[in-house]
Amino acid sequence: MYSTKRSLSRRTFLQGVGATIALPLLDSMVPAFAATKNTDANPASRLGVIYIPHGAVQREWTPVDEGPDYTMSPTLKALEKNRDDFTVITNLDNAPALLRAGEPQGGHANIMGAWLSGVHCKPTEGSDVEAGTTVDQIAARHFEKHTQLSSLELGIEPTNLSGSCDVGFSCAYLATVSWKSPTMPLTAENNPRAIFERLFGDSDTTDATARLKRVGKDRSILDSVMDKVSSLQRKIGPGDRAKLTEYLEAVRDIERRIQKAEEQGLRDLPAMDRPSGAIPDTYEEHVNLMFDLQVMAYQTDMTRVSTFMMSKELCNRTYTNLSIADPHHQLSHHQNREENLLKLAVINRYHLGLLGGYFDKLKATPDGDGSLFDHMMLMYGSGMGNSDAHAPKDLPILLAGGANGTLKGGRHIRAAEGTPLTNLYMSMLDKLGIPTDGIGDSSGFLEGLSGV
Repeated sequence: MYSTKRSLSRRTFLQGVGATIALPLLDSMVPAFAATKNTDANPASRLGVIYIPHGAVQREWTPVDEGPDYTMSPTLKALEKNRDDFTVITNLDNAPALLRAGEPQGGHANIMGAWLSGVHCKPTEGSDVEAGTTVDQIAARHFEKHTQLSSLELGIEPTNLSGSCDVGFSCAYLATVSWKSPTMPLTAENNPRAIFERLFGDSDTTDATARLKRVGKDRSILDSVMDKVSSLQRKIGPGDRAKLTEYLEAVRDIERRIQKAEEQGLRDLPAMDRPSGAIPDTYEEHVNLMFDLQVMAYQTDMTRVSTFMMSKELCNRTYTNLSIADPHHQLSHHQNREENLLKLAVINRYHLGLLGGYFDKLKATPDGDGSLFDHMMLMYGSGMGNSDAHAPKDLPILLAGGANGTLKGGRHIRAAEGTPLTNLYMSMLDKLGIPTDGIGDSSGFLEGLSGV
């Protein structure tokens, strides 16, 4: 193997241009401008994905009947006032998330790794992670020509890419549900301030003149980076050159966003104070602030795609505000004990209550001739059905929003038993006007979703 006897930090790629240059820093350095305003006749579509861990208590979640007049289940009653805003979809499976014979029996990382791609992820505790390009990133690739950020990845818990967080699986699989490519996970950010700075720069002001000045500074830094990269390419081995190629793709994306900012010029942004550097004191405050940031990102057309992990697999959060002292992960191994099932159902309803608040924010935000909610497609769900068995079958899934008139809520669709979850993704992309030949184990489009 070729060796230069150099040691390059994973997070610090280049030095020597008056600052330390690292990809996460570069992402957060790029200030944002309000994008070209959508016209009433041609409003932009958006795609949002929200993940909850540890499945749902299926008897409490699944409606007993189907169609537009279905009876809301005990858990779904948390969204009763939003009944017409979403469709319940049951009987969807993600078979690629099943562990195979001889593989480590982790049970959680593989669930998250396969959730948005329908691809079986590679068991590894090293850096050689591999899953599949996720549906959000297929959409991001389609929409990115219109926006400064291809997508946003948000979470609540801190994330770590190195080491093993589940038996036989790297922490990278638990750090995100979004994969730009089969080997490039996009780590979720849990700090609201970092998200704000990625959207609007690292200044406390959204003054247009100050933002444009920062764009010029970022362009000069990127020019220096590219000069250094050209020199480094001649000094590293083949393996590092492949990694460098992926890095350059990200740098070019940053350059594209800077160009987009320059094209968009001096536009006003909605007022929003930069969050403090501290994580909010309570889970609810944290979640709601992350929802606010997503609304702002869509409203300013900084991005049209986001993923948000309201929590991640293996999370041991306690919901003391609900008088539940048991850690969520521990509770999810309920062993069919009634007291555990009832507590899990309370947590499921609590998450849905927060989701309803997000619906209200999107519906209250004007966009073209309607609201953000009217032009949004929002999927909410988990990679497990029965959490006690780590079963990626009969998943709890909701599909919300109007998607520019292509989605109708207020229904329960019970798919044929064993329908791939990726069939839903095929239909979602189709409604967003994004052609694709297939995703993971998809076998076609989801029947019943086409009716509006």
